[in-house]
Amino acid sequence: MKDQSCAYCMRADNPALLDAFGIFICQLSVSDLILFKEQSHPGRCIVAYRDHVSELTELSDQERNAFFADVARAARAIHAAFQPDKVNYGAYGDTGHHLHFHLVPKYKDQFEWGGVFQMDPKRVTLSQDDYSAMVEKLKANL
Repeated sequence: MKDQSCAYCMRADNPALLDAFGIFICQLSVSDLILFKEQSHPGRCIVAYRDHVSELTELSDQERNAFFADVARAARAIHAAFQPDKVNYGAYGDTGHHLHFHLVPKYKDQFEWGGVFQMDPKRVTLSQDDYSAMVEKLKANL
């Protein structure tokens, strides 16, 4: 079941919802990979479970394992494409009740190393060409 106000559910039917914060990269086995537009952490992405569920506890063991395999696949692509020192993982959903993980590359000599990342610090936005280059770099490493 789709939530009509959910950017992840409505990606194809109402692209403006996702376009407000992200760029669809590709489908993975059970989820979608999305580039987060705010790029103060180069390579930051979201892995959103394809079906509208709110909690990990709503997934069967097989579904959960497939979702985490997608998260790991995306993290490997981020590591290969951008060589971060660490990837942080965040799962939130207080206001957007759709299961998704933020994959946040962290770099020792850059913004917020050693601390918790800000959800949307509104520090770095890129040109469409720069976003496209990042998407292609990630796709090449999936």
